[in-house]
Amino acid sequence: MPFYDLKCEKCGNEFNIMAKMSEKTDKLIKCPNCGSNELSSVFKNINITKPKSSSSSDCPNVHKCGGCCHH
Repeated sequence: MPFYDLKCEKCGNEFNIMAKMSEKTDKLIKCPNCGSNELSSVFKNINITKPKSSSSSDCPNVHKCGGCCHH
């Protein structure tokens, strides 16, 4: 099941919830603050993973930068 970042259109509460896609589509998810099902998606961080290469040009500081500094 995916996680959703949602914002309540009624009270403005933002929250994160794990739910089935059908629960979101069918408006079965309710705001934990006011109980409304009038919710909109909030886009926050995106997590991108890439396979680790075995080349000798790997960053020597991968433990600090996560491999995103392109050394």
